[in-house]
Amino acid sequence: MIDLAAIAPKFSLGRVVATPTFLELGIDPSPHINRHVRGDWGEVDSEDWETNDDAIESGCRVLSVYREKGVTFWIITEADRSSTCVLLPTDY
Repeated sequence: MIDLAAIAPKFSLGRVVATPTFLELGIDPSPHINRHVRGDWGEVDSEDWETNDDAIESGCRVLSVYREKGVTFWIITEADRSSTCVLLPTDY
């Protein structure tokens, strides 16, 4: 297993926020944010994985998909790297 803590962050998260509906679930987003910033995009398909890899270099939006406790949620870092939001797909 890869130790993500040993991998340097690949981009800036900016201000990290979460939607109220995500926060109500009581899921700690920290381990997933750690994965996101280090290039582990979670449960995206191979095309989106490649798009995210390219987005690091081109300065586009980055989207990761994770699942915990049967809940699917997203982490999105804006193209300008000013903010990162943890949200449910229904919040989008």
